[in-house]
This record gives sequence, C-alpha cells and structure tokens, in this order.
Amino acid sequence: MSARADGLESWASLWQPRTSTPRWVIWNADGETMPFDLELNVPAPVEDEFLPEVLHRMRRAGVPEGDDYPGRPCA
Repeated sequence: MSARADGLESWASLWQPRTSTPRWVIWNADGETMPFDLELNVPAPVEDEFLPEVLHRMRRAGVPEGDDYPGRPCA
C-alpha cells in the first residue's frame, strides 16, 4: 500500500456511514471547504494533499454540507 493510500485511510472515519447524529459535516466557509468535527467543534486538520479525495468520499457517503457555521459557540 502506498504512503498516499495509508494517509488517506487515516481519515476514513469522516466518510463512514452514520448510524445516528453525524459527527462530521462539510463546511463551506469563505471560499474554503473543509470537514468539520461537531464533537470537538473544530475543522478537521486534513492535509491539502488528501482534502479533495476526503471531501469526495464524504459527499459520496451523504455527509451533510452547508455554508452556515456548523459548530456551537465557543466558550
């Protein structure tokens, strides 16, 4: 398995079918699209090299996507 495949698979949890309320969403913010972790209330730190494929797989899996800030207010 290549290093690229190994690196991409480290993000597989972002596009796994959900069984309840999603943990991950796709956030389109100010011209930038990124996975957002609702549990930790932060964008997921996906490397630029893997981001297009991660987003593609998340969309294919039906992960919710939107322009509005998906997180809760910061403390």
